[in-house]
Amino acid sequence: MWILSQILPVLKLYLTGLKVLLHQLLHRAFTCPVLPLQSGRVAIVTGGARGLGYEVARKLTSLGMHVIIASRDEEQGLAAVKRLRGERSTARVDFEFLDLASLDSVRRFVRRFEDRKLPLHALINNAGIMLVPEGQTEDGFELHFAVNYLGHVLLTRLLLSVMVRSGTEKTHSRIISICSAAHYTSRAHLQDLQDLLNRQCYSPHAAYSHSKLAQVLFTYHLQQELQSAGFPVTASAVDPGMVDTDLYRNLSTPTRLAQRLIARLLFRSPSQAAHTAVFAAASPELEGVGGCYLYEGNRVQSSEASYSVELQTRLWRNTCSLLGLPESLLA
Repeated sequence: MWILSQILPVLKLYLTGLKVLLHQLLHRAFTCPVLPLQSGRVAIVTGGARGLGYEVARKLTSLGMHVIIASRDEEQGLAAVKRLRGERSTARVDFEFLDLASLDSVRRFVRRFEDRKLPLHALINNAGIMLVPEGQTEDGFELHFAVNYLGHVLLTRLLLSVMVRSGTEKTHSRIISICSAAHYTSRAHLQDLQDLLNRQCYSPHAAYSHSKLAQVLFTYHLQQELQSAGFPVTASAVDPGMVDTDLYRNLSTPTRLAQRLIARLLFRSPSQAAHTAVFAAASPELEGVGGCYLYEGNRVQSSEASYSVELQTRLWRNTCSLLGLPESLLA
């Protein structure tokens, strides 16, 4: 039983990866159409100091958006700001420290943002970790669950009031969660939050997949809550495909070497992968449209489990309980 719990998640994840690579081999990367300028609008990009997040920040600043790069690596974050300002003298971009593994850090980030009295029109929940060794955060949560999911949920909920005030009937604020095809491999029979916390028979592959399914479940339920409340905010998920970034640094040495070789031929570059996220954040085609799972610029079907209203509701309630948040957005 223990062996199966370790091997099956690995096989499922790599099989899904092969399917994604085959698609990327046979199809050109999506190129975002020309988008209207976003002058006067503000975005936060978590994990925006490097990789995919950096390219999303770069493209949004080129549209005239004021971008705040949120990262736990201050040195890289400040370097990213300097680089973007060097490329475009008119770029409005700042750095703010944010460690999504710490709920206290999330709360302090939100307080600092609120003190700036800025609006917020786009929240790009991009930061993430993959296949890290078993460990817990200072709050006692499994690392994948905390960084990929729980920290972003708290960030989103605490910033929601600003996003509601910033949105209008004609120009909604947008919450974009960068997800992964790995969510397709997460078990469809999750019974409770304990499965997502993954306390027993720890597998980093399963933990990563569970955290990505949780992201999609939360996104869909959040969209329903926003729509029911009549708020001018939408929530959607973006699958960037397999991207050549440092996300794979925790692979075993032989696998990492193979990944580096394959990446040169089949992986999307961060710049290519950023197009769908930018499209989701700024395209007029998606004005007022939420609850989407976007891949290569198109709305596609996510996993069957992700559409389970029962799973969405149970996860929402358990997450609110863990974070000490009201279940209702209107509370």
